[in-house]
Amino acid sequence: MDTYLDRLNPEQRLAVETVDGPLLVLAGAGTGKTRVLTTRFAHILLSGRASPGQVLAVTFTNKAAREMRERVSALLGRPAEGLWLGTFHALCARMLRRHAEYVGLSSNFTILDTDDQLRLLKQVMELHRIDTKRWPAPGLMGAIQRWKDRGLTPERVTPAEDTEFAGGKARLVYGDYQRRLAELNAADFGDLMLHMVEILRARPDVLAQYHRFFRYMLVDEYQDTNTVQYLWLRLLAQRPDGSANICCVGDDDQSIYSWRGAEVENILRFEKDFPGATLVKLESNYRSTAPILAAASGLIAHNDGRLGKTLRPGRNDAEGEKVMIASVWDSDEEARMVGERIEQLQREKQSLSEMAILVRAGFQTRAFEERLITLGIPYRVVGGLRFYERQEIRDAIAYMRVLNQPSDDLAFERIINVPRRGVGDVALSALHTLAREERIPLTMAVLRKLQDGSLKGRVREQLNALMETLARGREMLSRSAAEDLGPAHIGVVEMLLEESGYVEMWKKDKSPDAPTRLDNLKELVRALVDFETLGGFLEHVSLVMENDENAGAERVNLMTLHGAKGLEFDSVFLPGWEEGVFPSQRTLDEGGEKGLEEERRLAYVGITRARKRALISHAANRRIYANWQSSIPSRFIDELPPEHVEQMGSAALAREQMRNAPPVFGGQFPLSARRPRTIEAWEQPARPKREGGIAPGTRVFHQKFGYGIVEGAEDGKLDVRFEKAGFKRVLDNFVEPAGAVS
Repeated sequence: MDTYLDRLNPEQRLAVETVDGPLLVLAGAGTGKTRVLTTRFAHILLSGRASPGQVLAVTFTNKAAREMRERVSALLGRPAEGLWLGTFHALCARMLRRHAEYVGLSSNFTILDTDDQLRLLKQVMELHRIDTKRWPAPGLMGAIQRWKDRGLTPERVTPAEDTEFAGGKARLVYGDYQRRLAELNAADFGDLMLHMVEILRARPDVLAQYHRFFRYMLVDEYQDTNTVQYLWLRLLAQRPDGSANICCVGDDDQSIYSWRGAEVENILRFEKDFPGATLVKLESNYRSTAPILAAASGLIAHNDGRLGKTLRPGRNDAEGEKVMIASVWDSDEEARMVGERIEQLQREKQSLSEMAILVRAGFQTRAFEERLITLGIPYRVVGGLRFYERQEIRDAIAYMRVLNQPSDDLAFERIINVPRRGVGDVALSALHTLAREERIPLTMAVLRKLQDGSLKGRVREQLNALMETLARGREMLSRSAAEDLGPAHIGVVEMLLEESGYVEMWKKDKSPDAPTRLDNLKELVRALVDFETLGGFLEHVSLVMENDENAGAERVNLMTLHGAKGLEFDSVFLPGWEEGVFPSQRTLDEGGEKGLEEERRLAYVGITRARKRALISHAANRRIYANWQSSIPSRFIDELPPEHVEQMGSAALAREQMRNAPPVFGGQFPLSARRPRTIEAWEQPARPKREGGIAPGTRVFHQKFGYGIVEGAEDGKLDVRFEKAGFKRVLDNFVEPAGAVS
């Protein structure tokens, strides 16, 4: 019987054998949390302390529940049957079937999916005459679910908890929505826990039944619990006699989901909730090397809201590379640097599947996707869509396609009613009929309908505005090309997305992912800078979309830091460690010091995903739309213990190269100035002004654009027609007279 205990280290064994009374297991990253939880479960059963049905085991995912069931069965040597093992919602659904009548339901109630929830909510909103265009149903559903996550029924929502959403009617709609659910004998996902908390609060007899029923409770990922989950657990665990055989396993340093309701305070106050609780810290990490663990521990030590632990290597072979920190000039250079390192590791026979690029925000994936495609390195975006597959990107590209090619009916059909312009099925069918009969594009059919007056009211007004915006955009592009004014497509696309109402649609959207969609649209416009024409960009996108799914199983993993929790890789790349990007400015603005500490926990999670090597990078400049913005390194870089990190390159050498190789106007350095991978651009001395200037007619050389003739000069700025790059405006001190170029 002791053989399974012999496989544990002293800390793990203490957590398994401390069976009676409340226990909090602080399990650091890679310290064997799942092994402790499953072994403890089996130990309770094998030692005869409880039968399978007397242990309540709670996980956060169905996958974790399946894994626990399989491991317990393996330890028992037989299938584990009759277990109360599952996710919070699955267990509450099972309980609610037994007690549904106490909340006005019958035991065969229906659990609505997301589509049905929204359809029902829209019906209730219409009864209250709420404009669902101004106040979209998903936004109100988000507010209702947040109330449910906090254990608030409509009656418990105080004015302080209320929201101005839906013109101040949100709480009223919530109440009517709940009544309609009861009439339909239905519950939504949030009701499963909310109803059970209300039953346990209102029915002491039901609560006493479960107190007798469950002798032991096991809870996984306790740091990720929200308020209603916390209330449910506390009600079940706190018995009238003061005893509580509850074991919660979690890591306060990995609580990164406050945006979906998780409360790190739940784990921090465990010892207050359960006086006399035992605290066991699992600090022996079996995943990462000593330098990685030391760097992560040094970083997270700057957080005040934590119980405190220090990871140490649990393997004898834990020595390895220091955490690398690379300074680069811009995001394009960052993508090149990461791509080169991946190629190098691949040449050393490292598996692509054991490499991961972890970004703070989804919009950051674009530069890496395109670089990996250029290099022919297969990749997969984990937990999300590839950049050009996202809804808002496809919509925006459809707008560009119609701008570039008015006869693109597929693209026009996608955008004609996005945002909503009142074009119903009847109107769209009439447009298709006219287009087929006259053999003309849909855009021309719209113009015909506008001219003959067959389109009326709001539809006419909205479509007329769209067609005028498209026509104005084409005229701007045409004039720019005819007068050789340089690429104008960036400003035109910005204008099109703004004036069409598409950007405003996402600004008004109250769903949690709306800000991310707006960030993705900004990144899309930023991508246009690299192309001379709109047509060139659209062709590039078509080629990019053809990539992927043609290689084998070996792929580089590309994902957000939030999506990486629970995963591990040999090599981890952590780009974008700059103030405003990481830590996220939005999180700092909304969460203050509490938000900063969660961002630091997210950085800790990122570093501890790495088994053998971690590379952090930050860029001196990020391009926002067509403009460069200077960046400073993330404060998290300064918080890493210097003895466990290594800076790539030499700042002194970089500054010397900057003096010898002038940057391109607008801030981008020529490739020759980028070779040392550390470029401390924020320390760059100001370049002296050129004495005497350069006269029109002079042949000049530019590091990026090559040779050209100066056609105009004013206040240190030159209008140059380059032989290969065409017309450009540059600063005079970024070019040299051709005779001076050796």
